[in-house]
Amino acid sequence: MAKKAVAYDEKAILTLDPLAHIRLRTGMYIGRLGTGSNPNDGIYILLKEVVDNAIDEFIMGEGKRIEITRDGEKVTVRDYGRGIPLGKVVDCVSKMHTGGKYNDDVFQFSVGLNGVGTKAVNALSEDFEVKAWRSGKARRATFNRGKKRKVEDCDEPSSPNGTFVGFTPDHEIFGDYQWREEFIEHRLRYYAFLNTGLTLKYNNRLFKSKNGLRDLLAEELGEEPGLYGIMHHRDNQLECAFTHTHNYGETYYSFVNGQHTSDGGTHQSAFREGLLKGINEFAKKSFAGPDVRDGLIGAVAVKVQEPVFESQTKNKLGSTDVRSWIVPAVKDAVVVWLHKNPEIAGELVKKVEANERLRKELSAVKKQARERAKKTAIRIPKLTDCKVHLGSKKARADESSIFLTEGDSAGGSMVQARDVDTQAIFSLKGKPLNCYGLKRDSIYKNEELYNIMRALGIEESVDDLRYNKVVIATDADVDGMHIRNLLLTYFLRYFEELVVTGHVYIFETPLFRVRNKKETRYCFTETERELAMAEVSKPEVTRFKGLGEISPREMKQFMGGNIRLVQVRVKAMSEVSKALGFYMGKNTPERKNFIIDNLISEVV
Repeated sequence: MAKKAVAYDEKAILTLDPLAHIRLRTGMYIGRLGTGSNPNDGIYILLKEVVDNAIDEFIMGEGKRIEITRDGEKVTVRDYGRGIPLGKVVDCVSKMHTGGKYNDDVFQFSVGLNGVGTKAVNALSEDFEVKAWRSGKARRATFNRGKKRKVEDCDEPSSPNGTFVGFTPDHEIFGDYQWREEFIEHRLRYYAFLNTGLTLKYNNRLFKSKNGLRDLLAEELGEEPGLYGIMHHRDNQLECAFTHTHNYGETYYSFVNGQHTSDGGTHQSAFREGLLKGINEFAKKSFAGPDVRDGLIGAVAVKVQEPVFESQTKNKLGSTDVRSWIVPAVKDAVVVWLHKNPEIAGELVKKVEANERLRKELSAVKKQARERAKKTAIRIPKLTDCKVHLGSKKARADESSIFLTEGDSAGGSMVQARDVDTQAIFSLKGKPLNCYGLKRDSIYKNEELYNIMRALGIEESVDDLRYNKVVIATDADVDGMHIRNLLLTYFLRYFEELVVTGHVYIFETPLFRVRNKKETRYCFTETERELAMAEVSKPEVTRFKGLGEISPREMKQFMGGNIRLVQVRVKAMSEVSKALGFYMGKNTPERKNFIIDNLISEVV
């Protein structure tokens, strides 16, 4: 039956209230929604926007303390800055594109959303409260899902200037969410590293830093310090730090106006270039960039008046004009530091020369691997690519994923179920090589690991990664878990940067199907299965032992709009080697005792 046409006339034209538009098109303003299980989920973006405003006050020299509390689902932020001008308290949290961020004399290096941030928090909160103090006077306003409820003025002569914001994220928008302490505390640590002299208090825990980015790298390295002391430079608009480690690849932490740019950008590229130029000028050499940077861990933070980001969530800086001043500033700082620290300079140059020798030795192994691959097949074996790299499909490159799955059975089902434009499938032959403790040449000598590298496009550099998401898709059994760990070891050992920058994910599929003639439910846990069995009459229960047992029709929904991906995160670089050594090293008795002890504790 044909759908009845709707008249396109004056009545069809709608004008949405700006805050209603935020609720309708939430992703435009805060990116993903989520349930709080990922640090980039919406509830943490709401908190970030409020804290960013408080940080802006500190940057402008107003207020050295910020107090954050969380009581259940409600979060509050109190700063001791100038306080919102009382006559504009309501407008600043409810009228779009209203705020002081447009005035460069008032806010020179803002990290907020330029008049959008607190409006988004207001619109997406069940309850929202703002209060400002200025010179003994105060104004308080409360809202419900962006709708104003009450405004009141009062005299509070003993209260210091500043602003208070309290909010409870709306369950209508975010569903059944939960705050995770480690994500909040991780963000607050970064705020402290980037703003020396600032104290952040969160539920009676203090976060502060004396040495900025040097402290950040020291915390990431933990008990395994770099090969030499951390280089650290700071001026009015630029701060940077770096050292070398025994690890492969490069790892960076970059920031713009206090915003963590997890995908880097032009400032990070300029930092890398300046570092290369500085080391070459000091050593009077022409070292190649990969030789200088292999094993390097670095951090860079810049202040830019009008930064241009490549997305609303500001994960990558696009401003091209920053290169002209960052490159020479970093180069000069590196040269001065090396001249002041001759012993460290000697260690650094030794590391670079060692990298150079290893690269030349590895080139022969790479050549053999390429020749072997050409003889085997014209195309990459077991890769079913997607169309995102072709023609007009390139516009969807950010949506691209490659699923690393075990065996032809699972791979075949996923190939039939996938989105051919954005989802590629790579089928493993079996269990990959355990590459813990092996040198880099191992991944070129092992056919499977080499083909994974070719499929991802990272044979020469992780900068060439062809897919935005690398998804590990294995069976929910002991063998599947082992394969998952082997793949994670591969990435963490040789391509740690992919994990640190958030490109590696775990694919979650249901463990059980509970159904009768009228309905079907898919359950991801035993608790969900028990609940479904209690609610579905005369249920038939199926346990999916492997991905290959899920039909393409069923798999399609799990790879589509209902996809569940868990991002692989590294709490700190120092934890990586410990975890790999414990789970993938040669300490079999220790692992066995750990498993036995934990099984007993579960039974008890």
